[in-house]
Amino acid sequence: MNHLSTGDIIVFFIYFILIAGYGYWVYRRKKSDHTDTKGFFLAEGSLTWWAIGASIIASNISSEHFIAMSGSGFKMGLAIASYEWIAAATLIIVAVFFLPVYVKNKIYTMPQFLSQRYNNTVSGVMAVIWLLTYVLVNLTSIYFLGAIAIETISGINFTYCIIGLGIFSVIITLGGMKVIGYTDVIQVLVLILGGLATCYFAMTEVSNKLNGHGVLQAFSILKSEAGDHFHMYFRKDSPFYQELPGISLLAGGMWINNLNYWGCNQYIVQRALGADIKTGRNGLIFAAFLKLLIPLIVVIPGIAAFTLYQHGFFHTEMADANGVLKPDHAYPVLMNLLPSGLKGVAFAALTAAIVASLAGKANSISTIFTLDIYKKHLNTGASERQMLVTGRWAVIISSIVAICIAPQLRTFDQVYQFIQEYVGFISSGVFAIFLLGLFWKRTTSAAAVTSAVLTIPLSVFFKFLPEMTGIEPIPFLNRMMWVFLICMALMIAVSLIWPKGENKTIEANRAMYKVSTSFIICSVIILGILSALYIVFW
Repeated sequence: MNHLSTGDIIVFFIYFILIAGYGYWVYRRKKSDHTDTKGFFLAEGSLTWWAIGASIIASNISSEHFIAMSGSGFKMGLAIASYEWIAAATLIIVAVFFLPVYVKNKIYTMPQFLSQRYNNTVSGVMAVIWLLTYVLVNLTSIYFLGAIAIETISGINFTYCIIGLGIFSVIITLGGMKVIGYTDVIQVLVLILGGLATCYFAMTEVSNKLNGHGVLQAFSILKSEAGDHFHMYFRKDSPFYQELPGISLLAGGMWINNLNYWGCNQYIVQRALGADIKTGRNGLIFAAFLKLLIPLIVVIPGIAAFTLYQHGFFHTEMADANGVLKPDHAYPVLMNLLPSGLKGVAFAALTAAIVASLAGKANSISTIFTLDIYKKHLNTGASERQMLVTGRWAVIISSIVAICIAPQLRTFDQVYQFIQEYVGFISSGVFAIFLLGLFWKRTTSAAAVTSAVLTIPLSVFFKFLPEMTGIEPIPFLNRMMWVFLICMALMIAVSLIWPKGENKTIEANRAMYKVSTSFIICSVIILGILSALYIVFW
C-alpha cells in the first residue's frame, strides 16, 4: 500500500520536531554565528570533525542515491557502487593534498580560490557556470527525485511533496552553516538506520519469496539469481558499457568525476573550510568511512528489487502510468514492505537525506552568489547585513527556480546517470584548472580562461561526434577523460607560449602535506577494504 499509517506519521513528526527543535537550539545558542557572513556561510571554527564528516555525507547522500542509484542498482547492478567506493579513496587524496592549501590560504569559496590563484575573470566565469549547474542540474534533480520518492511511498500529490520539501529545506538553510552542520549529524544517523532497515527487510523479502532461510542466505540467493549484477567491470558488448565503461572506472573518467566533486566543489568542500587542517582532515576521513556503507544501503536493495521483479513480483509497482518499467521506483517500492512505525523511520531517513542535501546545495549557491557575484560585481560596498539578506534571498529564489523546472525530468529513465553526465560537462575543465593551479606554479590566468571557456563546447562536441561521423558512441566517462586531457594540454601550451601577464601563486609548502599516524592507519584500512571489495566483485 502506498500510504503512511498513523504510526508512520507519528514517527515522522517526531523526527521533524527533533530536527527543527535542535536546529533552533543551535541557532539560539550562539546567534552571532548567524549574523556575520563567515558564521552564516562557513560556521567558522565551530564544527567538530564528526560534524564535518556527517555534514559532508548528509549533503552528498540524497534522493539521487536512495532513488536514482538504487534504480541503477536495479538495472545494472553493483558496478554503480564505484561512484561511492572510489569516492572513499578520493576523500583521502583531498584531505592530504587539497584541503591544506585551501585552509592555509583562507579560501572560503571555490571562485575565491580561482580569483586568488588566477584573476577575477576566471573566478567570474566559473562562478556563473557553477551557479547554473547547481541550480539547473543538482538542486532540480534533488527536488524531483525527492518528490517522486515521497509521492510513491505516501501517496501524497507530487506538487504538494515538492513544495513541502522546499519549505522544510529553506527553513534549515536560513539558519546558516552551523545549523546545517549540526542538524546533519542527526540526519546522517537517521538515514543510515533507516537505510539499513530498508535493506534488511528487502533481503528478508527475498528470503521469504525465494525459499531462503534468513537474511544471510538472501545474499547467496542474489548472487545466484542475479549473478550478472555482481560485477564491477563492463566490457564493450555489455548494454551498460556506455554508463560504466570498463577500466575507465578505475583509471579514467571516474577519478576526474570524483576528484572534481570532492576536491573542487563548493557544495562539499565548504563543510571543512571553516576548520583547522587537523579537524578538517579528520572530518574527511570520517566521511570516507561512511562512504563505504552507502552501497549496502542503496545498491543492494536495488539488486534485491530486481531479483524479486524477475520472479514476478512488483510488476505493477515498478511501472509508470503507461506500464513502462521505471528502475527508479525500486527503493520506494521496497520501503512499502516495512511495517508500520519502521516505515516511518525509513521515510524520515529518506526525507533527512533529501532535506540535508537541499539545504547544503542551497547554502553553497547562496555563498557563491553572495560572496563572488553580489559582493564583487553588484555591490562592492555591501554591509554584513546586506550580504546576509542577499544570501537568504538567493536560497529562496534558487529553490523556487529548481521547483519549477523539476517536473521536466520525468522523461529520464535513470536520473542518476543524467546528473553524472551533465555535471560532467564542466568537471573536466574545472578539474584541469584546479589541478594545475594547485600544483604547477607556471600556470597562467590565460590558460585557466582557455579551459573554462572550452570545457562545455568540447564536452558537447564529443557527445555528438558519433552522430556526425558514424563512429561508435563514446561513454560519457571516456568523454570526460578526453576533455580533461585536451584542457590540460591546452593549459600547459598557453602557459608556456604566453608566460607573461598575471601569474599569481598561492602559499604551499611540504610541511602542509604531512599527516598524522592515526590518519595513515585509517587510510590504510579504507584502501584495504576497497581492494578487497574490487578483488571479490571484479
